[in-house]
Order: sequence, then structure tokens, then C-alpha cells
Amino acid sequence: MAVKTPNSDKVAKAKQSHIASVWNRAIKPNSEWAEKDDFLDVVYWARQVLSILIGIVMGLIPLKGFVALALFALLNCGAVYLYSTSFQNIDEDAYGGMWEVVKEGFMTSFACFLVTWIIFYTGVHFDSVVIEKSL
Repeated sequence: MAVKTPNSDKVAKAKQSHIASVWNRAIKPNSEWAEKDDFLDVVYWARQVLSILIGIVMGLIPLKGFVALALFALLNCGAVYLYSTSFQNIDEDAYGGMWEVVKEGFMTSFACFLVTWIIFYTGVHFDSVVIEKSL
């Protein structure tokens, strides 16, 4: 059994305070980001959530093929670009250019999108896929 020390409680409270601070800055426009890693973490995790939502919608609609992949890339990168430039007004040069911000976490979000899209498309439209293949 682990014993909690007063020092570990302080570390846990400081970590919770930091997460709350980052969350508050993420939803507040024109926030100051003292550490650029905090902003990039917000971009990374927001992109993961967005990719799962896009995968669910595209699986339900049923979009497939290159159109769905291109639409995902456009929506995902466009949302990050608009969030960074219009909502947060970050200094591009501090992050190595806008390309560095836009590509932050793209491949992992693409993987999340693909898994979610395939699961929802197959789950909702399985019967139509089977009938289409049997003809």
C-alpha cells in the first residue's frame, strides 16, 4: 500500500492547478502562453478530440474514399490554423512558423480519425456494404 506524503500532495495540487490554468488559457481568446509547449499541448489534444468527432460524423454520413480523407485534412488543419491565428493570435515566429503549429499532432489525429471513421462506417452501414459486395 502506498503512503501519501505531504510533498506528494503538494505536487498533485500543483499539477492540477497547472492543468486548470492551461485549460482556462485555451478557452480564453488572446491568452499569453509563457511556455510554448503548453500551447502545443492544447493544439495536440484539441486536434485528437476533433479528429474523433470528424470520424464519427463521416462514418455516419457515409463518406468514403479520397473525398473523406481530403475533407478531414482540410477541416482538421483549418480548425487549428483558425484557432491559432484568429482566436489566440499567437506569434508564428515564436513557434517556428505556422507550419510547425499546423502539423503538431497531425499524424496521430489522422490515425484516430481513421480508426473512428472505419468503426462507425462499418457499424452503421455494414448491411449495405455486404449487399453491395454480393451483387
